[in-house]
Amino acid sequence: MPPLPYTASRFHTVRRRTREVMVGPVGVGGTNPLRVQSMTTSDTQDIAATVRQAIALAEVGCEIVRITAPNVQAARCLKPIREQFAAAGFGHIPIIADIHFLPSAAMEAVEHVEKIRINPGNYADKKKFAVTEYTDAAYNAELARIHEAVTPLILRCKALGRSVRIGTNHGSLSDRIMNRYGDTPLGMVESALEFLRICRGHGFNDIILSMKASNPKVMIQAYRLLVARMDQEQMDYPLHLGVTEAGDGEDGRIKSAIGIGSLLADGLGDTIRVSLTEDSVYEIPVAQALARKAMALWQQPTNPFCQSMIDKVQKENVVERTDSIDPFVYAKRSVNSLTISPDFAIGPELPSRVVTRVASVAALAEAAQKFAATRLTDTPVEGLLVPIDNAADLAALKSAAFPAGSVPFLDLAAALTPADLASLNSSAPVVLVRTFGSSHVDADALAGFAKLARASGHTLALATTVEALSAPASPLAATLRQLGEASLLITLDDAVPDPAFRHEIGRYRALADALGALGIHAPLWIRSTQSVHSRPGIRHWSLSGTAPAPDFLSRLLDASVLSGALLCDGLGDLVSIETEPDPVRALKLTYNVLQGAGTRSSKTEFVACPSCGRTLFDLQTTTQRIRARTGHLKGVKIAIMGCIVNGPGEMADADFGYVGGAPAKINLYVGKQCVQYNLPQAEADEHLVALIKAHGKWVEPPVGA
Repeated sequence: MPPLPYTASRFHTVRRRTREVMVGPVGVGGTNPLRVQSMTTSDTQDIAATVRQAIALAEVGCEIVRITAPNVQAARCLKPIREQFAAAGFGHIPIIADIHFLPSAAMEAVEHVEKIRINPGNYADKKKFAVTEYTDAAYNAELARIHEAVTPLILRCKALGRSVRIGTNHGSLSDRIMNRYGDTPLGMVESALEFLRICRGHGFNDIILSMKASNPKVMIQAYRLLVARMDQEQMDYPLHLGVTEAGDGEDGRIKSAIGIGSLLADGLGDTIRVSLTEDSVYEIPVAQALARKAMALWQQPTNPFCQSMIDKVQKENVVERTDSIDPFVYAKRSVNSLTISPDFAIGPELPSRVVTRVASVAALAEAAQKFAATRLTDTPVEGLLVPIDNAADLAALKSAAFPAGSVPFLDLAAALTPADLASLNSSAPVVLVRTFGSSHVDADALAGFAKLARASGHTLALATTVEALSAPASPLAATLRQLGEASLLITLDDAVPDPAFRHEIGRYRALADALGALGIHAPLWIRSTQSVHSRPGIRHWSLSGTAPAPDFLSRLLDASVLSGALLCDGLGDLVSIETEPDPVRALKLTYNVLQGAGTRSSKTEFVACPSCGRTLFDLQTTTQRIRARTGHLKGVKIAIMGCIVNGPGEMADADFGYVGGAPAKINLYVGKQCVQYNLPQAEADEHLVALIKAHGKWVEPPVGA
């Protein structure tokens, strides 16, 4: 049985239709643009500081401001905050009250602000990590208790014209859900549906939903499953997207782009927040960039093929066929094992390999110097892609020095023939990258390159198109069957667009499907090639289908969305980010995208919440301090959480946890288990290091690090 559809198409974007929900004067969903929001980090009872932060957010373009209300006293402060924020000229920007644990705080907050966010995992539950076998009768009794707890808020929201976000967090599922469904995307969805059904039972529909997790794979799967389940029950509520506890810096932006951007490219999402462990104002430019790219993609003019599919989806209420990937369960695509060199092996159980591009053969020497000057112990140069345009480039290769252990990837111009490569004479392994993107394939030339690769012990990387593989009686498909799959890689030809696809994510998904239909299990190489290459005529790609702005953030977001979405689908045995001109920076960015997608670990991973009024210590300085002590621990995952709302739950996805338990007091966790309580914060860092050592995960940092 094929998986439930969660989107009209996984090959081109059709924005999901939702009802419009008004958050004060701001419409979310429907035909409204993507809305960008963020959250204040001050103590809510410090009214002046909270108003200042709300104004700062509004001034940089935040459209909806969220403020925590951890108790009734804080909820009462929302009234003067709302009044002073409006008096400053921002009455048109709604405020959301963020509620955990206390219905009484929600009942106070609803009187003062336009929207209430409730967490179904703790609104009427106290998490005890209890293991209980619920009978159906006991479970139904729990649901009746929840109904009684949430009904007053829903009725009051209905009377006052407020909206509600049912915001599920992976890190704070109730014991009831954990025991019946586990710590899974299904459990997250069921947690939201319990509350959603209560709302609908009261005729209340001003609802927005979210499925946040610090793991982008879990987050993506949960949103997909939520939409599929809502479609089954003919629900059309808008979605708020976010990766929670994403961290800071480049890592936080990458994780957010992977999770949020993947869903936006599938047409899902109506409002977004990028959660960074930084001052909240720095979240807004990242969210705005993602929103601009997605809306440009949604509004992109379509060719007749795409338009016919969209018409069927929107007018005839049908769903386009899905691909072979199960969108709700991660599984890596099955591929042939391939050893290109002793240090460069590809296979179904192996991590994705990294390929880095240099601009030309002449640029190799400078690139090698940069690599040599940079500590690359955990991010080695594995594949080095070099454009080869003519015989002079081939001749220059004879004296070119590649970094030790790296495999040359020779990107051959179309004019070069197998005969031109006779002088290559390389005893070391080489990957020959050759484009056959047209459906009118020169079978003799393809066979010649394949024969050359086999005779010399090299590998052929074939850049092609879905159309060339899928065309009736495709000569390319026939030739590939004859040649077999030994020493073969597959990637997309970025110079020739496939007419049936609006973005590269869809093209790669369809390419994998086309290969599967042909019975070809060659490894798949994901290439981010949106920026200008050295050769004329190369088509530029970005999430929006246009050339990206010449800034690092835009390149980072585009690469993270493309590579991250596909990696989270289980596609991608090799990855290259060719949009970043600095090869060292491109190398590190590629490793960071692999780490963000949970595909390959090359350093310590930090799960850090973005801070709010509940936070019991300075998250930014603490995160940087702990990173300085532990950032060399490859493969170790450390969660740094400001309070207990998501802290204990997110420990399940981390090796160690550093959680605010009380003002200036820290609790340390191993997985879900709290092992040290109420440590003075001044001593907690050393206790964390000792804990890591006690569990055999500590290594001394490299000399000079």
